Amino acid sequence: MSEPSEGPAAADATRLLVVTGDAASDLGEIPFGARSLIDGASEILVVAPTLPSRIAWLASDTDRTREVADERLSAVLEQLDDADASAKGTVGTDDPLLAFEDAVSDFRPQHILIALRGRDQAGWQERGLIEKVLERFELPVTVFRIRNRGQ
Repeated sequence: MSEPSEGPAAADATRLLVVTGDAASDLGEIPFGARSLIDGASEILVVAPTLPSRIAWLASDTDRTREVADERLSAVLEQLDDADASAKGTVGTDDPLLAFEDAVSDFRPQHILIALRGRDQAGWQERGLIEKVLERFELPVTVFRIRNRGQ
């Protein structure tokens, strides 16, 4: 399900940072506004934070969440490749805000596109995240949620 954009539209953005908490099963799930950002970008960096559960994070048991993030990243990059969008990607740290900081510092995007997990799958790391991203980076941000599987 799509959420309203946070920040102004940036049709002229050429460097797009995509941070994904989930992967769309196909590009048809991506709202038109987000898809137009992808289509208009000349460079795309995809970051998939590891997003461990609170217990896994406290226990430093994040191996499985890293594997899941790798799979999510591969799925997103494959879909972008199928859509003829040139993208590179990386698995981000288990702190989503730090993953944003690293990517913004290294990649210098002109727009940030955030794909969140469905509401019933959203994790503790996502609480207040959008507000922090808007405040910290002062870049245009577009947010949408991936529909939950089976719906």
